[in-house]
Amino acid sequence: MTAPDLRFALALHARVSGDRPAGFAWSPYSVAAALGLTAAGARGRTREELVGVLVPDGDLDRLAAALAAGATLGSAAGAGAGHGPTAQLAVANTLWTDLTLPLSPAYRDLVKSWPGGSARGADFQGRYEQAREDINADVERSTRGLVTDLLEPGTISRDTGAVIVNALWLRASWTKPFEPAQTRPRPFRAPGGEVEVPTMRTTRQLPYAARDGWQVVSLPAGEGVLADVLLPDGDLSAAEPALDAGRLEALLAATRPTEVALELPRVRVRGQASLAAPLAALGVRLLFTPEADLSGVTDGAERLAVDAVVHKAVVTLDESGLEGAAATAVTMARLSAVVSPPRPVRVTVDRPFLLLIRHRPTGSLYFLARITDPR
Repeated sequence: MTAPDLRFALALHARVSGDRPAGFAWSPYSVAAALGLTAAGARGRTREELVGVLVPDGDLDRLAAALAAGATLGSAAGAGAGHGPTAQLAVANTLWTDLTLPLSPAYRDLVKSWPGGSARGADFQGRYEQAREDINADVERSTRGLVTDLLEPGTISRDTGAVIVNALWLRASWTKPFEPAQTRPRPFRAPGGEVEVPTMRTTRQLPYAARDGWQVVSLPAGEGVLADVLLPDGDLSAAEPALDAGRLEALLAATRPTEVALELPRVRVRGQASLAAPLAALGVRLLFTPEADLSGVTDGAERLAVDAVVHKAVVTLDESGLEGAAATAVTMARLSAVVSPPRPVRVTVDRPFLLLIRHRPTGSLYFLARITDPR
């Protein structure tokens, strides 16, 4: 199993990625961490709905343990020899609460027990714009400047009681870098027509499989990190909806060392989304209503409901390795105020494809992206 569950990742991906011509990237890990902390403070049906979407078996402790394991990189067997490639990962889980909110000591301790966990006070009632800027600045620091302005103006108000934020940054070098001299402009069949893109080339043994209308090539990086390039035999828009968790798991498990002549574009893809409506469509409904039960956050001393879940991510691939950053914020409003409803074997990668960035030892899925135009 992965952290988060592949079924959750693919289901939400289908809801948030849409038919964006420029592609879309997001972090299942970041979203699951922020929602997992939210679920830990939920009770009753509110908790059941959220946990049921995150981990269908209902085991939130399993999700928390898997997220914790994925927050620490470790080399997989055979990932490299000698000094080998490098990888760096930073994870932060931060609970920001209004200075007047009666926060549960047990919930504060739980947040602090998560990877990079901390609890901070903020003057949402008196200086909510300053609080928004402080949260954004903290996310920017945690993501090494790659995610900026996570919370847009209007996201935070004097009615905000708490904000849960996950921030993730990952950089890893390939076990064997691409030779920059081999990179050449090559045609790529983007949805809007053929374009020329810088395309990296290499021929060597790589994990490879072909089945069920897909090819997968895995690029090993430092500390067990893998970038899986998933190339459909035909059009991505037709193949992607049929790629469920079982098929994806079987495809990844089928890879074997194979001599591959790979041509892969450099990639830089971003994503930004409001997740309230997609989550509601998957069955998380009470969380966004006045009937929400988040009594675990305040020990029932004050009622809260989630009024927004926002996410940003960026992923880059080049000759030396990969870098990705993401952040997710769950904002909670005090129910003394009116809660607004949610706002509605030669592999030439020359056409739209999917990209996974994961941690092989733990199965953590750090990033999932659809690349339709890698420019």
